[in-house]
Amino acid sequence: MPNVGNSIFPVMTGLANQYNAVNLAQGFPDFGTDPQLIHLVDEYMKKGFNQYSPPAGVLALREQISELTFNRTGRRYNPETEVVVAAGGTQALGTAITTFIREGDEVIIFEPAYDCYSPIIKLNGGIPRAVELTPPDYRIVWDEVKKCISNKTRMIMINTPHNPTGTTISKSDIEELIKITRGTDIIILSDEVYEHILFDGVEHQSMAKYPELAERSLIVSSFGKTFHTTGWRLGYTLGPTELMKEFMKVQLFSVYTNNTPMQYAVAVYMENYPDKIMELSAFYQQKRDYFRKLMTETRFKLLPVSGSYFQTASFADISDEGDYDFAVRITKEFGVATIPTSAFYSHGTDHKVIRFCFAKKDETLQKAVERLVAI
Repeated sequence: MPNVGNSIFPVMTGLANQYNAVNLAQGFPDFGTDPQLIHLVDEYMKKGFNQYSPPAGVLALREQISELTFNRTGRRYNPETEVVVAAGGTQALGTAITTFIREGDEVIIFEPAYDCYSPIIKLNGGIPRAVELTPPDYRIVWDEVKKCISNKTRMIMINTPHNPTGTTISKSDIEELIKITRGTDIIILSDEVYEHILFDGVEHQSMAKYPELAERSLIVSSFGKTFHTTGWRLGYTLGPTELMKEFMKVQLFSVYTNNTPMQYAVAVYMENYPDKIMELSAFYQQKRDYFRKLMTETRFKLLPVSGSYFQTASFADISDEGDYDFAVRITKEFGVATIPTSAFYSHGTDHKVIRFCFAKKDETLQKAVERLVAI
């Protein structure tokens, strides 16, 4: 991959560490997970559950995933043939792309896009066809999507709630997606890792809710986002049996299997504490609202956010710099690390918007904003 540069995340986190900056760049919480979940992992390690699990994942966990999905979407995925545990969301996305994208296949993505999408598509010989979204609302213009559809279109990638913008797709977006894919062999790869983090009563529009989409969709989610454990690298993929059968072939010969004691622990935790996931939106809405209130004291213009734990903001009234240069400068000079959103566009499109992660302790957010006020 000689033409692919370094990911923006280690770059900005590296700068944050070098300059002792508050890291609101990379999307990880600075608070711990539930001690009971830690206890369960420890318990299963001590019980000896430390060897290979089945390649598709521990069945008890797949059953809990199936039950959770049914309760939230009304669709029942067969835990034995339609649910696969993955080593995090990125691995699941990579496996799905590798399974179905061949040389010359085109994949429609919406930019700004999580920065692994395009490189993995290219690595498999595919061609990313980017539809650019623009601030402040980053809404999909479906007429532009239609122009990208051809007989080479193999896949459309959806991400809701969206990273980096925090926007969500609507019921009307779903209707357009159904129309565009009807009568085709297009596969939908739906990145729904922030599915449990939604605000202001917004309803998550999962592909699983819509039979016409579910039959052609692979859905990826992440326990790292749900249980504040991004370093555990545990996620999963859902899909119809005929697609997941092919997915498993790639899974088997790439990662083979995943962390065994953590799978058992998460399965028991989900069964014993089902309300924990339901409480996640309210927990993060408090974080979002607190951060937005603090940010009113700064010169940044906050953009709308209806899901995820990211807040985008325009600095157009502050500086004429490009967003990368601005992000680097405020890390060095003011001690707050952020992510420039141009890093999420193939052509580096710069709208003078940066991304903050508010999955932090209140005191961390307060410390960061005290520094941002000085800009």
